[in-house]
Amino acid sequence: MSELLKIEHLVKYYGNRSSLTKALNDISFSVEKGEFTAIMGASGSGKTTLLNCISTIDRPTAGQIYIDGICTSDLKRNALADFRRDRLGFIFQDFNLLDTLTAFDNIALALQIQKCDPKKIRGKVEQAADRLGIREVLDKYPYQMSGGQKQRTAAARAVITGPSIILADEPTGALDSRNSRTLLESLRALNEEEHATILMVTHDSFAASYASRVLFMKDGEIFNELRRGKEERRAFFDSIMDVVSLMGGDLNYAV
Repeated sequence: MSELLKIEHLVKYYGNRSSLTKALNDISFSVEKGEFTAIMGASGSGKTTLLNCISTIDRPTAGQIYIDGICTSDLKRNALADFRRDRLGFIFQDFNLLDTLTAFDNIALALQIQKCDPKKIRGKVEQAADRLGIREVLDKYPYQMSGGQKQRTAAARAVITGPSIILADEPTGALDSRNSRTLLESLRALNEEEHATILMVTHDSFAASYASRVLFMKDGEIFNELRRGKEERRAFFDSIMDVVSLMGGDLNYAV
């Protein structure tokens, strides 16, 4: 596999000279193409700040982020907007669907923004819906869907443009256990069958166990790393919980 995401000596400060907070402290790691990586950490560990910097929502104070070999900090406003549109797929905790559009139109909107041939849109949307198991809700509005259906619609919107990397921010945070499992199975299938590259921030050990690799953050730094290898998901979950215990219980609420 080839390197898709590269983080070099990332530092992020918030505040001013009289009151500075160091949210990220010299973080370096990489993600290979086709890898499913989870980032775990307690509230205040820096995991969301890290994802915001990678997604270009926020700018790091120091260090570099490369996606597909492109240094994101070198991009100007218009180029950055094009980069987000073409290279990044987003899945948010609160779905971020447009209430006045059906599931079909919410998903199709990503293609329309890319100026996709209108004749190809329906086929692409239906294909993405089939992958995520939501064909039956394409004509429904968000208020007519369950939380799980909304999140899988958001996932279909994220993958339909064929982004270089899918960035998921606590994607199961608003879901019950059954819908969480369904979404995570869908993400794992996208990774294994479509070779989608996924970077998921989560506080949930169960969600992280679906990834092939977990990075643990504490106090703005990478504390530990686990790779699943050939372990079954349940055994990998147990390994994750061992690290959670090692971290002093900062993630006890993630059980």
